[in-house]
Amino acid sequence: MNFAKVSAVAIALALGMNAGSAFAASDGEKVFKKCKACHTVKKGGKHKSGPNLFGIVGRKAGTTDFKRYKALKKSDITWSVDNLDKWLANPKKFIGKKTSMSLKLKKESDRKAVIAYLKSFK
Repeated sequence: MNFAKVSAVAIALALGMNAGSAFAASDGEKVFKKCKACHTVKKGGKHKSGPNLFGIVGRKAGTTDFKRYKALKKSDITWSVDNLDKWLANPKKFIGKKTSMSLKLKKESDRKAVIAYLKSFK
C-alpha cells in the first residue's frame, strides 16, 4: 500500500471515530431529557434537586457546592467514564442506599450516550 492510500484510510478512520462520538453525544442529549428534571449541564447553572453536571467527567465526586452529597462527599470517587457507567446503571448499588438518585439507565447504549454528552461540557 502506498503512502497516499495509507493516509486516506487513516483520515477516514479518524473522521469515522469523530462522527461516532458526535452521534453518541447527540443521542446522549436525547437520553439526558430523562435527567433534566433534576440536573442541568449549563456552565454556572444553578443546582436543581440534583447537582449541576457541567464538567463532571474527571471531577472528584461531591466537590461542588451542592448540599445533598453526604454519601458522595465521604467517597473517594472520581467520575471516570467507568464510574459514571456504573453509577448510571444502578446508583444505589454503586454508592449505597444513602443516595437519593433513583433513575437507572439499564441500556448500556443509553449510558454511553449520556456519558459522551456529559463529556462535551468542559
